[in-house]
Amino acid sequence: MKSLMSITAILALLGSSSALAANLNIPMSFEYLAIDGKKVESSLFSHKSDLELSQGTHKIAIRYHDMVQDDFSDSESFVKSSPFIVTLAVDGDHDYTLKPADGDIVKQPKSFAKSPQVEITRSDKGAVIYKVTQTDFTEDSFVTSLFGGGNKQDIAAVTTAATGGAVLAASASATPTAPVSIPAPVEAMPMTPASADKGEHAQQMLQYWWLHADDKTRKEFMSWAIQQL
Repeated sequence: MKSLMSITAILALLGSSSALAANLNIPMSFEYLAIDGKKVESSLFSHKSDLELSQGTHKIAIRYHDMVQDDFSDSESFVKSSPFIVTLAVDGDHDYTLKPADGDIVKQPKSFAKSPQVEITRSDKGAVIYKVTQTDFTEDSFVTSLFGGGNKQDIAAVTTAATGGAVLAASASATPTAPVSIPAPVEAMPMTPASADKGEHAQQMLQYWWLHADDKTRKEFMSWAIQQL
C-alpha cells in the first residue's frame, strides 16, 4: 500500500510539473500580434503585457508602437514598427522580460521603430536562448486602402502565418542567439485629418489615454461614456 502511494505521489508531482508554464512580459509600448500560428487576442482598453508559454520553442510576433511629439507642430503622432519575430526556447517555469536593448526607455522612438533592437532576460539571471528577426510587413492605413493603394496586408494574418512555421530545436547547453538585424520600414501615422482617417486617430488617442490613466480616471470616463449611449 505504501509503495502504491509513493508511485501515485511521484506521478502527481510529474503531472504538476508538466503543467507549469513560463511567462513573457513586454512593456506598454509593445504589443503581441501572434504566437505559434495563432493570433493573440487584445482589447482596445486593455494592454496585454503577459503571455503564458509552455515548454518548448515558440515563435512570437511583436510590434513596437508609441506616441511621439511631432517635429514640426505641437501635435502628437503614432510611430509604429513593422512586426519582429522572437524565437524563444522555454526550458523551465521561468519569468522572461523583453525590453529595448539600450535601456528601459526608448530615447529615439522613430529611429528605434525602423528596426527595434530588444533583449530578453530571465528573472533568475539564467541564460536565455532566443533570436530576433525583423520583418518588412506593413499595414495599410484606412485612406490608402480606400483609394486602392498599398499592399493591403493584414498584419494579424501575415504575422500569424509567419509564426506558424517550423521552429528551431534548442538544447539546454546552447548559448543565447544574437538578435538578427534586418532593416524594416517604419509606419508613422500623423494625427492630422489631412493624412489619415479622423475616426482611426480618435480611436488611437482614446486607447493611448485609457492605457495611461489611473483607475479613478477610467471609472469616471466609463461612467460618462455610458451616459452618452
